[in-house]
Amino acid sequence: MGDFVQRETNGRVAILLLNSPDTLNAIGTREHCEDLIGALEAIEEDPAISVAILTGNGRAFCAGGNLKGMKDKTGIGRLPIPADTMSNYRRGVQKITRAFMESNVPMIAAVNGHAIGLGLDLACLCDVRVAAESAKCAASFIKVGIVPGDGGAWSLQQILGYSKAAELFLTGERFSAAAGLDMGLFSQVVPDDELMDAAQGIAAKIAENPPRAVRLTKRLLREAQAQRYSDILELSAAYQAVIHETRDHEEAVDAFLEKRAPNFTGE
Repeated sequence: MGDFVQRETNGRVAILLLNSPDTLNAIGTREHCEDLIGALEAIEEDPAISVAILTGNGRAFCAGGNLKGMKDKTGIGRLPIPADTMSNYRRGVQKITRAFMESNVPMIAAVNGHAIGLGLDLACLCDVRVAAESAKCAASFIKVGIVPGDGGAWSLQQILGYSKAAELFLTGERFSAAAGLDMGLFSQVVPDDELMDAAQGIAAKIAENPPRAVRLTKRLLREAQAQRYSDILELSAAYQAVIHETRDHEEAVDAFLEKRAPNFTGE
């Protein structure tokens, strides 16, 4: 993992910090993409992690892509040849999207400031979103004459429905954290200095549950976004058959019957 993403671990909670405040945590290079992908893969492979928080350093969560790179035909967007531009998106920002979607670790977005374009889409790839009162958001690709190349047309629509997502993408207008709360983008909006406490509070409640059940529940929720109800019933039965055999399931039942706190080990 490079300098763009810093990781801190607190018990079973990982905190991933986008750490380029001078550029408002914009994702401008292939190295930035690989750094974030590597951080996601590392927590996915770590059985000691039950939940992660994604946030930004400074006054932005993530200001999106790098417009200078687009102008110069360098970085993660436009390249001199259109076919290379397509490949650039597939190997860059779309790999970030896939890493989020393939991860079984629940992810909380703590949106501390501006979440613009790709930055808003990063928040949408998380499972839970909380925002600081001062946060400003926009699905503003159209304002610079492009379309959402990172899969945001799917993820924002999953959260808000077609009509509202279409309004945000086609106008490109900025909106406040309070407006995001009203439309269902955020589950909480809190004073700026309480943001990490709120995110960590949710993370702590997730982390106190059986780790394998947490990850399978996250996977089941993701699969349910795209599969038929009958398919999800089959998948649910299969997951239950697996999870019933874990020691943590037995411990949870015993603790409930014995009226004591459970001691989960991830087994």
